[in-house]
Amino acid sequence: MRVLVATAAPVERDAVARAFPGPGAQVPRPGVALHRLPGGWDLLAAGVGPALAAASTAAALTAAALDSAPYGLVVSTGIGGGFAPGAPVGSLVVADEITAADLGAETADGFLPVTELGFGTVTHHPPAGLVAAVATATGARPGTVLTGSTVTGTAERAALLRTRHPRALAEAMEGFGVAEAAAAHGVPVLELRAVSNPVGPRDRAAWRVGDALGALTDAFGKLAPVLRSWNPHDR
Repeated sequence: MRVLVATAAPVERDAVARAFPGPGAQVPRPGVALHRLPGGWDLLAAGVGPALAAASTAAALTAAALDSAPYGLVVSTGIGGGFAPGAPVGSLVVADEITAADLGAETADGFLPVTELGFGTVTHHPPAGLVAAVATATGARPGTVLTGSTVTGTAERAALLRTRHPRALAEAMEGFGVAEAAAAHGVPVLELRAVSNPVGPRDRAAWRVGDALGALTDAFGKLAPVLRSWNPHDR
């Protein structure tokens, strides 16, 4: 099974690559550049935010389909913020729900997700069996991972998100976009996040980006055999 791994930034892509032996090779495709590793793994630095992540992931998926070598799974991954106390800094979170936190409309009665306006979707569900296997293998905590176009920077916003999404464990900016592209191609999706900072007031001194990137490398070392044995038709 071929796997497409989409990160936001090259530093996250490189952290994933360190989990695999061998140097890999750069493979250009229309609109994107893939880092190809032995064993059917393609790594993509898809860009920051849900729109660019969706566009880059869709380009890679389309190129693979036109090459008659489609992917069996898309993995959105990287570092992200964790909601205390469920996802402390340094921990891993695997999404059982990938949810757009701010896709909808503000009204006098509060926020309405786009689904309540009669459009689209706000949540994608990765395969439950795969989520459970990843959690067991890596120690990741399963829960909702929120996608937003704006990173939370206040305690008030963090509390509001937890009220709207009580199962939320992490926040990032790309997962929902990657999931939308995967769904358009009929490919299952997984999201795995290494927590680099708490969701809430921005305190750069409290961020542990290096530790989170190290946790990401360790996680993919444990994840690879899980995905090799997973049957993508068993959803």
